[in-house]
Amino acid sequence: MKVKASGICGSDILEYYRFAKMKKLNVDHLILGHEIAGDVVEVGQEIKNVKIGDRVFVSHHVPCDECHYCHLGHHTACHLLHSTNFDPGGFAEFVRVPHVNIEKKGVYVLDDTVRYEQAVFIEPLGCVCRAQSLAKITKGQTLLILGSGVSGLLHLKLAKAKGLETIITTDISEYRLKQARRLGATLALKATEDIKMKIKKINDDRMPDCIIVCTGALPAAKQALDCAGPGSTIIFFAVPPPGVNLEIPINDYWRNEITIMTSYGAAPANLDESYEWIKSKRIEVEDLISHRFPLERAQEAFKVVCEADRSMKVILEP
Repeated sequence: MKVKASGICGSDILEYYRFAKMKKLNVDHLILGHEIAGDVVEVGQEIKNVKIGDRVFVSHHVPCDECHYCHLGHHTACHLLHSTNFDPGGFAEFVRVPHVNIEKKGVYVLDDTVRYEQAVFIEPLGCVCRAQSLAKITKGQTLLILGSGVSGLLHLKLAKAKGLETIITTDISEYRLKQARRLGATLALKATEDIKMKIKKINDDRMPDCIIVCTGALPAAKQALDCAGPGSTIIFFAVPPPGVNLEIPINDYWRNEITIMTSYGAAPANLDESYEWIKSKRIEVEDLISHRFPLERAQEAFKVVCEADRSMKVILEP
């Protein structure tokens, strides 16, 4: 596949995440990148589902759909999903896509109306679809999103598309809060404010029905625990680094039936949903792109991503 657009994910700049991958693969360097779209330029003899010239989105991970975890609906806990990838990575001119990724429905031939840069969002929006599905987010609920980066803003867009009317976002960056307000957040609050008081003020003195943590910052994780009310669900879409533990007021949670859950990655059904949202244009994604760089300026692109208060989605175009 010739890569035409490759998005930089927040996980790509996490040192602990990269080092863990390198240790697992026993290598001293990695080519990352998993949010990709491009053109099929060569196919193996056994390949029937795609052909040369097809415009495609490729999922880097695919579940087996046969194991115990897949049968229980935990597709992103599947061993195959944790071990599949394309070669070498999306920050390259070309990638090889293993047969299993095609066999297990990890390759989407794009509709003519879907542009490469839109297709880059199928994977990140798919992850968002999974989290909101697991948390059973529905119209009529109040939603609190901690972190207004790209994932937080995608959660905002999906929640609005589902008909939620009260959506509060937080961040430490005024730039990101400005984006959240632009996209229709009911409230976009500085994370250091007394957000509990402000939420109660507009929410009939109640805390949110669902809290989605979209940043690995430890203060945000603690804030999520503190903002839970009766019947709340907290879903950790992002988590603090390994070795960091959270102290949970379990007695209060027990008395109020509070749920804590996690969400990792996207299963095929979530990618299907994401693709339909994008193809139907019910969720616009290109307005989240702040920068585009050619591959030879990748270092500059990563610097922009690390300066998080001045960028949203950064795209490499090999």
